[in-house]
Amino acid sequence: MRVSRREFLTRGLRAGVTALAGASARSIAPAMFRGEEETRITLLHTNDVHSRLEPFPDDDPQYAGLGGAARRAALVKRIRRENPNTLLLDAGDAFQGTPYYNLYRGEADYQVMSAIGYDVVTLGNHEFDSGLEALARALNFAKFDVVCANYDFRDTLLRDRIKPYVVRELAGVRIGIFGLGIALEGLVPEPHRVGVRYYDPLATARAMVRTLKEREEALLIICLSHLGLYDESERLRTVPPPIGDREIARAVEGIDVIIGGHTHTFMKEPELVRRPSGGTTLIFQVGFGGIVLGRLDLFIRERRLVGFRGSALPISGRALA
Repeated sequence: MRVSRREFLTRGLRAGVTALAGASARSIAPAMFRGEEETRITLLHTNDVHSRLEPFPDDDPQYAGLGGAARRAALVKRIRRENPNTLLLDAGDAFQGTPYYNLYRGEADYQVMSAIGYDVVTLGNHEFDSGLEALARALNFAKFDVVCANYDFRDTLLRDRIKPYVVRELAGVRIGIFGLGIALEGLVPEPHRVGVRYYDPLATARAMVRTLKEREEALLIICLSHLGLYDESERLRTVPPPIGDREIARAVEGIDVIIGGHTHTFMKEPELVRRPSGGTTLIFQVGFGGIVLGRLDLFIRERRLVGFRGSALPISGRALA
């Protein structure tokens, strides 16, 4: 039986992810608990993978041999064996950047992310690069929730495909997860976003926190953001200054964690932002290209977030040996 080149490549991707994800490996040393009564929730996350389904080539000047979807799958599986109370998240721009996107327009990316076991993702501006119809076709391969609260799709064919938020429950802890996307004007051609309305991310975030706290009774609130992370000097060079993750964290009460993307910012550990009320929000972003997996362990005691530990885990053959 003849198999098309497209089907051959797609089967190969699926087989590679499945094989390496199932490979035996030494387990990661368990995280230290602060007390017997604590619950640990683990967040694993990526952002701006940009269709890097295979490792960077060995002759790449910066990222030689790093990344790869199959290696990521193996590391995720290993961590989930250690702590079943784990969510795998992505902060957008899974599309665009390699021939896999040129050939499949996001279908391969979402198929591989489904095989790895992503739970919730948001949209980046590059998810619109081939238009709404192509995004809708790619979503047929998504076995995960896609959230974005400040894009209104009601007048598009995606009106029933993108949710403003979802609620997941792990170990009795209700976790509300919502998405925020960057303004598409100037980044995405108008024909590729016809009918999509953009809302202010600050007002949207405040509304999401109210909904998740009051209606959904969420204990933890996570924002998947594709707004970016900016230093003040960067913001002042732009008119009007962009609203990024730090601005959301400082201005919006009640967000526990912001998993960020868009600016390809490599962070070794989460940044702790204090709000005017005295509360804190954690911000974490792990570069681009799928060469790092972010890990954030949250410790819950008596229905309160009492501690955290975060790390950036390199994706390489050596790290998994």
